[in-house]
Amino acid sequence: MDLVEEQLRNSKTIAVVGLSDNPERISYGVSKYMQSQGYRIIPVNPMIEEALGEKSYPDLKSVPEHIDMVDIFRRSELVAPVVDEAIEVGVKYIWMQDGVIDETAKAKAEAAGIPVVMDD
Repeated sequence: MDLVEEQLRNSKTIAVVGLSDNPERISYGVSKYMQSQGYRIIPVNPMIEEALGEKSYPDLKSVPEHIDMVDIFRRSELVAPVVDEAIEVGVKYIWMQDGVIDETAKAKAEAAGIPVVMDD
């Protein structure tokens, strides 16, 4: 089983950092699809109140439940603090969406025992 399959199979609750409440945005479309497949989607975006019928949180530390995966829809230069926070809250997996690349943050997460899918 490859890492993509492992992450999807072993995750139920996915915090989506940068999830937009705009249906035109890719983060919204991907998250809506994941939600339709039975995943619990938790929006993490301080700029919105809710998305996809779920309350939005300003950061990962504010999410009051366990997070299996963090899915990052942020510009590459904004990834490092998200990865630090993901390590702090003890997520199982990190997924950086297409075009999101931070080799240093990836190495830091992997050193903490968190597998990372990046730009795939």
